Amino acid sequence: MKLFFNNQLYRLIVCRFLETVREPEVLFWGIIFPVLISIGLGLAFMQKNETKFNIILAESNQTTIDSLLTVYGQKNLINGKQIITWTVRDEALGDTHFNFSRSYWPNAIISLKRGEVDLIITDSLSHIRYHFDPRNAQAELAYLKLSELLKSPSTVKATQLELSPLILKGVRYIDFFIPGLIAFGLMSSLLWGVSYTIIECRSQKLLRRMIATPMKKYNFLISIVFVRMIMNVLESLIVFFSVFLLFDIRIQGNIAALTVLFIAGNIAFSGISVLLSCRTSKTEAGTGLINAVQMPMMLLSGIFFSYHNFPEWSISAIKLLPLTALADGIRSIFNEGAGFPETITPTIALTAFGIICFYAGIKMFKWQ
Repeated sequence: MKLFFNNQLYRLIVCRFLETVREPEVLFWGIIFPVLISIGLGLAFMQKNETKFNIILAESNQTTIDSLLTVYGQKNLINGKQIITWTVRDEALGDTHFNFSRSYWPNAIISLKRGEVDLIITDSLSHIRYHFDPRNAQAELAYLKLSELLKSPSTVKATQLELSPLILKGVRYIDFFIPGLIAFGLMSSLLWGVSYTIIECRSQKLLRRMIATPMKKYNFLISIVFVRMIMNVLESLIVFFSVFLLFDIRIQGNIAALTVLFIAGNIAFSGISVLLSCRTSKTEAGTGLINAVQMPMMLLSGIFFSYHNFPEWSISAIKLLPLTALADGIRSIFNEGAGFPETITPTIALTAFGIICFYAGIKMFKWQ
């Protein structure tokens, strides 16, 4: 207990906390910016449920679809381009808008490569062909909806179908995204708030002066980590209450398990941060190291989209990443009602990994 409760450590924590809150950049990038990102993305994905598909008719002559657009279409001028919109109303699933334009085949192919359109349609002797990338889920959905619509052009109301859509908390994209954002914010805060702080102090020769003091390495490192953990708690609470009020995000699982998992995540990335900065003396090298750790996990660990979209052979390796374990654990508590039995494995793994990295970082730490 004496290791964690001593006057030197207390003074260092107070000093580090005052240094942190006096930096406007730290407060903005550490707390305000993640909140703004979550609110902005949440608003973007919680707009009225409407689907829009951009389709090119790659024919110079009148086609079967043209005759249907004469009846059901509405002409619009978008960015100086003539567009005919065919709208299908659906109160259950939301309206679908098919935006048709005309172009020659070479230009249509270019637009498809740029992602400007979802489908290219050719119509020869009333034989309609759909051209699209089968790996593009948006294009496949456009094909399925339009082909079904063209089979019965006289019945354009999809509300005649009996549907039972899943309208449950936990299945929306915002429900998937927010837990990942909390995990990502925790990682970024510790990597930059701990690693970069230590590296910058070393590069400015500030750590060299501390050799002459009776300061212990673990007191110095724990003070930096502890303050950053407090900032992580504040950031996560602000993010959660913001999305709770705006998007009705709920924690369906055990809050105590979430708290323990959150602490384990802080321990894991604190250890990584100390290990990354234990010997680096150049800020450029430190920035590279931090990005080398952060960027792969940000892209692979399922923060913005499911990592199951990656090849099957890579999923087992992705699940071993600390950010994957943390994000999956938080997501299971938020959306699946998980508790201690479901999160005990990632909690222990993250804690053990963080302690090992922290111990190795202290052993290899140098003041100059």
